[in-house]
Amino acid sequence: MAGFPTVRLRRLRGSETMRRLVQETRLSASEFVYPLFVTEDPAGRQEIEPMPGCFQLPLSDLAAEVQEIASLGIPAVLLFGLPNEKDPLGTQAYDSQGIIQEAVRVIKKAAPELLVMTDVCLCEYTDHGHCGVLLGESVDNDATLELLAKAAVAQAEAGADIVGPSAMMDGQITALRAGLDAAGYSNLPIMAYASKYASVFYGPFRVAADSVPQLGDRKGYQMDPANSRMALRELEQDAEEGADILMVKPALSYLDVISKAREQFDHPIAAYNVSGEYSMIKAAGDRGWLDADRVAFEVLTSIKRAGADIIITYFAKDVARWLKDEA
Repeated sequence: MAGFPTVRLRRLRGSETMRRLVQETRLSASEFVYPLFVTEDPAGRQEIEPMPGCFQLPLSDLAAEVQEIASLGIPAVLLFGLPNEKDPLGTQAYDSQGIIQEAVRVIKKAAPELLVMTDVCLCEYTDHGHCGVLLGESVDNDATLELLAKAAVAQAEAGADIVGPSAMMDGQITALRAGLDAAGYSNLPIMAYASKYASVFYGPFRVAADSVPQLGDRKGYQMDPANSRMALRELEQDAEEGADILMVKPALSYLDVISKAREQFDHPIAAYNVSGEYSMIKAAGDRGWLDADRVAFEVLTSIKRAGADIIITYFAKDVARWLKDEA
């Protein structure tokens, strides 16, 4: 193989036009999903302090928000709910009039072309903040499965396009698939939070969703950040149980896992660019330490380059605007 001076790789970097021509990885708004926090709080729209530019939205503000999202070419939103009332079993998660079910109806009316993804978990609805039913001080896996399936069916009945179980319970894909099929929703896709780590990067989200555990932590069901082979086992199990989309969460510190998932599975791979990843870039930008816009673009490019087909990100609206401006 020829080397220098015959080969000069800088020839393909000499101008902006040349660099664009040979660019291997290109971002598109069509790959983004924008997370939304929907609240029953009568105080209305409130900015989330550790996540500048993100808000807890009342139902009354939701139509305008999703119409803007759709106008930017973003194809989907992912919903998280903040109910006024919580209890040990998270009953508002599967109440037909629960906040997420009501939000789905509002969105499908306001922006019918927008795909609505729903988070299927109990942590936002339980008074103890855990993702399932407590048995003593630990989460009862099998008792939780029934409630997750009920929540998925309630969301499907409201009009959800994709359901996303995030509780990290063993067998959750099997439980949801059985429940959805029995209710007549055999064509509704499941996006599995298959490789979800017990990450400190979730801190700002737990403020946004009011879902901080009131005792202990989630290390007994979410994954150890030190493990990648276990992540592949989780991904494989969810694929075998019938998941249609496989997710890795968080994204930035787990690009190796995204890459391995892309190599091993033919499923669409989703990656969640989580709240802490967003907040630290925003904070550094506010202090003038980094060009936050360019860093966000670079981070999302790296997530796609690693192998993600779908990127869930709080930067979705900002980057979609930049891409429009460049077009």
